[in-house]
Amino acid sequence: MRTANDGGGNEPRSGFAAGASPDDEATRVFTRKDHRPADPDATRVMGRGEAADPAATREFSRPDPEGDPGPGASASLTREFVRDRPLPRSLGTDEPGNPRPRRSRPEGARPRGSRPGGRRPAPPPGRRTTVPRPRRRRFRLRWAVALLLLLALALPAGTWGTVWYVARQDERVPTDALVVLGASQYNGTPSPVFEARLRHAQVLYLEGVAPVIVTVGGKQPGDNYTEAAAGRNWLIEVGVPAEQVVAVEEGSDTLQSFRAVSEVFEANGWDTATVVSDPWHSLRSSVMASDHGIDATTSPARSGPAVIERRTQLWYITRETASLWYYWIFNDSSDIRVNAA
Repeated sequence: MRTANDGGGNEPRSGFAAGASPDDEATRVFTRKDHRPADPDATRVMGRGEAADPAATREFSRPDPEGDPGPGASASLTREFVRDRPLPRSLGTDEPGNPRPRRSRPEGARPRGSRPGGRRPAPPPGRRTTVPRPRRRRFRLRWAVALLLLLALALPAGTWGTVWYVARQDERVPTDALVVLGASQYNGTPSPVFEARLRHAQVLYLEGVAPVIVTVGGKQPGDNYTEAAAGRNWLIEVGVPAEQVVAVEEGSDTLQSFRAVSEVFEANGWDTATVVSDPWHSLRSSVMASDHGIDATTSPARSGPAVIERRTQLWYITRETASLWYYWIFNDSSDIRVNAA
């Protein structure tokens, strides 16, 4: 047989006096504590469903584990829990009585943790800071210098290869005139290099590439004949009609020769020309002709001292590469001359 207090679960809960209503269990005692002196009137009883003041301290009625209180002892069986830490900011308000009111942010102030302009925050006093080195700028400078050095080595090498390539081309297309660039002559007799050019022009004339042959070149101090006159006489002797040969007796280098030839072309209304010279001279002569308004193609001579020995060929290519760059930079002819005869 079970008694009223045998633990069957039908007895009233401990910590409440006999005859107490169940609503008394939900009764909470809140004591408002702040930095002001304690006010006995600050303690009030809140019923179920009433919102509690978050700034207030709370007292909870709990049973004493050391004994079974009797009726009327509920007041001595409570433990007081005092909130020592401040309330979270989310719960803080600016109401009177809040132990830690929320601080307002000044108007226009940046949020906490943000960095103005993406700069680093100022370090605390006494802390050593290191400034990063501008490695990216130094890295770009090195690449720029390396690129310039590469171009300085690649451009002359590319020009050397272009001189060699153009020297191997033979464009025998119909033009207005054949232009034979002068070379050394000895008292009216063309040198072997000059004679090779004249012979090749004769072949082109007979093939019908152009109806007129223009010989170009002045004379050195002490000479009796100009290069143009010596070439014209040689062509007439081998059977070319005299009226089909025009001698331009001006110019001591390629640039001066084309300046004089451009005037003859303009006077006769000619536009195109086939330049006859040594293979390695083809690129520079065609560039100068184009710069003076002449649409020029090249057909170099394949015989003579300039093309016999391989050592001479390499020297001619190197010389023409340097002379072409000199012309591009200074707009003038270089003083490099080779007497292959």
